[in-house]
Amino acid sequence: MIKLKLVILTCVSLFTALATAITPAPPALGADGYILMDFHSGQVIAERNADEPLPPASLTKMMTSYVVSSELAAGNISRDDMVTISKNAWAKNFPESSKMFIEVGKQVSVSDLMKGLIISSGNDASVALAEHVAGSEDSFAQLMNHYGRKLGLENTVFVNSHGLTADSHQTTARDMAVLGQALIRDFPEDYKLYEVKQFSFNNIAQYNRNRLLWDRSLNVDGIKTGHTEAAGYCLVSSAVKDGMRLIAVVMGSNSEESRKVESKKLLTYGFRFFETVKPLKANTEVHQARVWGGDIELARLGVLDEIWLTIPRGKRDSVKANYVVENELDAPIAKGQVVGKIFFQLGEDELAQVPLVALDDVAEGGWFSQLLDSISRWFSGLF
Repeated sequence: MIKLKLVILTCVSLFTALATAITPAPPALGADGYILMDFHSGQVIAERNADEPLPPASLTKMMTSYVVSSELAAGNISRDDMVTISKNAWAKNFPESSKMFIEVGKQVSVSDLMKGLIISSGNDASVALAEHVAGSEDSFAQLMNHYGRKLGLENTVFVNSHGLTADSHQTTARDMAVLGQALIRDFPEDYKLYEVKQFSFNNIAQYNRNRLLWDRSLNVDGIKTGHTEAAGYCLVSSAVKDGMRLIAVVMGSNSEESRKVESKKLLTYGFRFFETVKPLKANTEVHQARVWGGDIELARLGVLDEIWLTIPRGKRDSVKANYVVENELDAPIAKGQVVGKIFFQLGEDELAQVPLVALDDVAEGGWFSQLLDSISRWFSGLF
């Protein structure tokens, strides 16, 4: 295995290096399950009971909005579609829960229903959108689970579109972090709705329940609150600082204030003691390898996509990478074809593994060059 030290340019004083040398343990939180994940790298900074199935309450609406955004992107529905509100979606069906106050028989645009879903956390908006997209809430739940499987939500099952308690309706802190990451990555324009603090419909003002949006010490721009008696108080939050975005999930805390405070603890800890760096940009070449039978002799190997790593602050210059080409290369080779792995390490700890891929197409050479390569390969095999 060939070792390659990645030189990450930085300018840091001795005082700063000493100040960031110690990384304390993450704070203990009063919650049934929680996780702190970096958006870009996907690396987990802190977690507890992150894979324990728990009722999600209105965190469910994150998947409802993801499905609706997917259907909008596919052209299956339009933001200008007018949805006739059914009795199932009537606001009066949800007397003790959040709603946007839509009325049976009235028509409401998909655009307004999305605002009611995301900003007002409207259970009525959830049902109206589910029926518009899939005909019924049961069919929409099947779509939710389909997208959940595509995103790798391994311990999540959706039964309804709003999150009110139901048998088998469950998720985990880890799955909600992955879903939050997908919302931000896949639908950045729709994600902007998650930071809107207030929405008025039917002459009734509704305020976003994510109180971290009002916290000036953090640049929080989402994502979703939830509360039922079974779920306790839940919050998926995301904030950005100096180009680093974190996603925190707190599930099963004991009050509205607690979910805010515990989420802030996680985000503050992550920003204070960690940083996310980009050791390799997209289309970076890290090695050239011999190609047998190709129209060129050496193939460029590297990464097609940018690579992100989350590390303790002050440890940039200690990041190293090893790469290995797993087999001899035979033409033809397609751009993006995986030919090995890159291993990123910090001391004795492995941070991440990423595929080592071909950066260009390599076609087969002519018959004469292939003959010469065969002879050369035979001789090299003797030694």
